[in-house]
Amino acid sequence: MGSADVDLIERFYAAFDSGDGETMAACYAPGARFSDPVFVDLHGEEPGAMWRMLTGRSKDLAVELVDRSVTADRGSARWIARYTFGQTGRLVVNDVRSTFRFRDGLITEQRDDFDFAHWARQALGVPGRLLGWSPYLRGKVQRNARTSLDTFRAAQAQR
Repeated sequence: MGSADVDLIERFYAAFDSGDGETMAACYAPGARFSDPVFVDLHGEEPGAMWRMLTGRSKDLAVELVDRSVTADRGSARWIARYTFGQTGRLVVNDVRSTFRFRDGLITEQRDDFDFAHWARQALGVPGRLLGWSPYLRGKVQRNARTSLDTFRAAQAQR
């Protein structure tokens, strides 16, 4: 179990670095759950759609898998993403820690954690510097992310 799950983590982040959202989506089990400070409580096909959306929009994404470990049906990873935030054109370097649960060689749960205030300062500039700590800004970013994902999924369904 452990070696296959390490391979899964490595495949997932290699796909992320190469902008391959389809391969990332294929790493999730049906009914999987995902959450991070921006995309909260995604489930089912939503995590895969989020990665397809994010990788499809990014022009300069680089992802480095810094560390990973697996024990039984759980795993963790630390990774660093470097990209230009599309809404502001600002450079972001995001240091993220992920925890996973696995079943049958697929991800069933993923929780990503990063310093939202630090991310907001980089991605949003002055508003992030002034309000990155506030529940108001976090809520606004989360609502915008949810709207973007819902719009992306609706457009994909039209195809």
